Amino acid sequence: MSRPDRALRSVRDAEFTAFVAAATPRLRRTAYLMCRDWHLAQDLTQLTLARMYASWSRIWRTADLEAYSRRVLMNAVFDQRKRRSSTEVAFADLPDRPGHPAEPAADLHVTLMQALVTLPVRDQAIIVLRHWEDHSVETVADILDVSPSVVKMRSMRALSRLKSLLGEDFARQ
Repeated sequence: MSRPDRALRSVRDAEFTAFVAAATPRLRRTAYLMCRDWHLAQDLTQLTLARMYASWSRIWRTADLEAYSRRVLMNAVFDQRKRRSSTEVAFADLPDRPGHPAEPAADLHVTLMQALVTLPVRDQAIIVLRHWEDHSVETVADILDVSPSVVKMRSMRALSRLKSLLGEDFARQ
């Protein structure tokens, strides 16, 4: 490898390292909101970063890395959902921790997560990207590779479903 190639690779690797440091918390949080499991969220984040590193020489200067990373993460989430074992058991309620009363904020979080899991995975992605990460309709459409009208329609239906599950009083809080 020639000296200019090494220098370019060094710069590219430094850029990737900086990207990883900046993007990992956001990717892990989004993955958690989609799968509700911190360990799986970490795995999905690592998979996303590995896939991005494999393409890094092609994308590091030309792509919108934030949007690209969200798309790679969502594809990893969708792939994981397709491959999920049929032997996996999901519990409707989280077990209580003995001696520790639940905090109101924790109860709210659990209630929202339980309601979110009832939605189809694409609707979960739309709600998380649109309302948790506060992206525009166009950005969500680009990340999920759908039209903006699909994002609007599915978002409206998903929010309506969440509102019916959580009740009118919950929506006003």
